[in-house]
Amino acid sequence: MQAGAGQAVPPLLSTGVPGLDAVLAGGLLAERLYLLEGEPGTGKTTLALQFLAEGARTGENVLYIALAESEIELRGAADSHGWDLAGIAIEEVAPSDDMLDPDRQYTIFHPSEIELAATNQRILAAIDRHHPARLVLDSLSELQLLAENPLRYRRQVLALKQYMASRHCTTMLIDDRSALDDGLQVRSVAHCVIALELQNQAYGNDRRRVRVVKYRGVPFRSGTHDYKIAREGLVVYPRLVAADTRRDGNHHRLSSGVPELDAMIGGGLEVGMSTLISGPAGSGKSTLAAQFVHAATTRGEPCAMFLFEEARSKLLHRTDELGMRLKDALDTGLLSVQQVDPAELTPGEFAQAVVDAAERGARMIVIDSLNGYMHAVPDERFQSTYLHELLNYLSQRGVSALLVGVQQNMLGMSMTTSADASYLADSVIMLRYYETEGEVRQAISVFKKRGSAHERSIRRFEIGPQGLRIGPTLAGFHGILSGMPTVGGTPFP
Repeated sequence: MQAGAGQAVPPLLSTGVPGLDAVLAGGLLAERLYLLEGEPGTGKTTLALQFLAEGARTGENVLYIALAESEIELRGAADSHGWDLAGIAIEEVAPSDDMLDPDRQYTIFHPSEIELAATNQRILAAIDRHHPARLVLDSLSELQLLAENPLRYRRQVLALKQYMASRHCTTMLIDDRSALDDGLQVRSVAHCVIALELQNQAYGNDRRRVRVVKYRGVPFRSGTHDYKIAREGLVVYPRLVAADTRRDGNHHRLSSGVPELDAMIGGGLEVGMSTLISGPAGSGKSTLAAQFVHAATTRGEPCAMFLFEEARSKLLHRTDELGMRLKDALDTGLLSVQQVDPAELTPGEFAQAVVDAAERGARMIVIDSLNGYMHAVPDERFQSTYLHELLNYLSQRGVSALLVGVQQNMLGMSMTTSADASYLADSVIMLRYYETEGEVRQAISVFKKRGSAHERSIRRFEIGPQGLRIGPTLAGFHGILSGMPTVGGTPFP
């Protein structure tokens, strides 16, 4: 592959960080200088070690030059992730302990003039000894403080960049932002800048985000992307962009296994469409979603369920009593049920879990409940946008999505949920309570469905030992949606 005036485009190198290569449009161009910046605790050292470990895995010479940390500290960090640093050369270029000796204090020359030259010599000597194809220099703050002024610091970085280019080495510089500089000096010199950010949350785990500030000549995925520091190291969850996976899907309907319900929704749910099942607490929303899953797994279609509120064991027990053998589908691998801890959730991590389920072949995915997801990320201003992109992605892959939404009021006309149903869902199934003859009963209706006609009627809805039952139209009542209907004919018994 050629670029410009006959120059070969350097190969792409993997960072070794799951998800980060996708953000970088494939990885890092070889023989370039990169800047990795972030405050202490954001995982810079962990990412750098993954970058070098990936190089060592492919047989490259790799070198970690530590200006502030000791080799013992680095190996301790690696041990916490279960890594073996075999194949990664580590050189400590830190002040020796004799710097504390009063006889070693400089009087004629400023300390930085002596120490900067000595530090440079030790860095170059380490590079000459190991001939690395990948190099990490940690951290720039030490060089910046030794250089004292921006001009001298910039010249140091430029000289290092030219030297490493002549050695055909891919270099990653780490900046912990502890020096009194805004970092723009190095940003302008680096070929690519990767910024790690740590955002404190009022409750639960801190939110971690990665952002590619610049990457010359590469169409990288801009914006912020969630990441976490796990046992295996940094894991990045690229922000989902549905347009990147646009495709035409199949168009057919999925039966719920209940003929009366299928008739209400125009023959069944459309493949690839999202459906919101909305209603007050206890009205049967999760059970109705489980019925669709039961019917799909009975047809041999893989499904996935993400539970924010109900425990997995309770769901399986409850549906088993209703004749929906979800446990059988779970045992055969047709169904996966993941219980989500809201305090540990980030939108990117959840979206990636749903995408992974779709890539494993799931044809129907249930999110129970939408309110649980919204409450899990209360400080996120773009919750609906995240979900909209996720549902578009599933639609383009022909995956049907069922969203369970809890309404705030048990009775009455107020039917608000935590999300805009018209924005998120292609279809809306509404469950309601209504009071009549001293008894609280349930009703079901289809409020919206894109793609085909549907019944406008309101029917009685029951859950019993034999499963779901859809009764005839409640023609004898008026005002069912208000919760307190009046009888204008023969009521449904």
